[in-house]
Amino acid sequence: MSNQPARRRADNVPLGIGLTVAAILIFGVQDAVSKYLVQDYSPFQLAMMRFWAFALFSLILVMRQGPITQAFRSKSPKTQILRGVLLVVDIWFFAAALKDVPLAELQAITLVYPLMVTLVAIPILGEKVGVFRFTAVSIGFLGALLIVRPGGLPLSWGVLYAVLSATAYAVYIALTRKVSSQDSTATSMVYVGAVGLVMTTGVGIFFWKPMPLEDLALMGVIMVTSTTAHGLMMVALSRAPASTIQPFNYTALPWGIILSFLFFQHLIDAVSFVGAVVIVAAGLAVMLRERRLAKVGRASEPQPVEESPPH
Repeated sequence: MSNQPARRRADNVPLGIGLTVAAILIFGVQDAVSKYLVQDYSPFQLAMMRFWAFALFSLILVMRQGPITQAFRSKSPKTQILRGVLLVVDIWFFAAALKDVPLAELQAITLVYPLMVTLVAIPILGEKVGVFRFTAVSIGFLGALLIVRPGGLPLSWGVLYAVLSATAYAVYIALTRKVSSQDSTATSMVYVGAVGLVMTTGVGIFFWKPMPLEDLALMGVIMVTSTTAHGLMMVALSRAPASTIQPFNYTALPWGIILSFLFFQHLIDAVSFVGAVVIVAAGLAVMLRERRLAKVGRASEPQPVEESPPH
């Protein structure tokens, strides 16, 4: 099992973009079903059952590439374990936020994570951030304040959980970039799967509540959509450059608005929608700036493999 990133297949950019948009939609369906179940079940139980499926998915993929023991040979095992912990914390907080925060607004708030990556990359990766990116990040956070404002989405524990979810995922992404030059994708995946399985099961088992068949079926939908969406993202990244398909992660916002209405008959208000658009615009501005700097060797290209939506 090589520690070098796998070569991408022959580029098929339209297919890569289409698969990315489809994956983001499937992630959105997963979130909508999770929002329904979290009204009656603990976020810890839902995360535990979700990780059972993800761990199996990771194991199958890794074993196709070589011995599982080889995948665990990391040059930065402590960082890999920390990545797994952060992803679990992100999922816990996101699931907790789903209980109270409308789906559309929650998608908008958590989309600040690319802006947070810009900030946490300073101490973690030693990146230098200029005035342009600092300004874009500040504008993006102002967009979030348009959502959480008097007369808009009220401040609540759910909003705090959403912010903490985005923060945990931002640090996770920065650490993923850090280890990407040292470990293979298989190693990063197997650590996340193993740490997540142990951590979520160790906590979730204490919050277990029996599920009737209809809820078990919905939980099955979450498991299937989660693994399917991750699989589609991996295929998309094998068919098109990450820098090309990365902006389409922001389709999480329109999908979130549509699914929020279809599942829960909730429409985001006009001011909050403007705030969401500001967040997306700021994130795209930062992304384009980083791409331009990467071309002249002043910044590294964002690592793509883990940069799917933080839930």
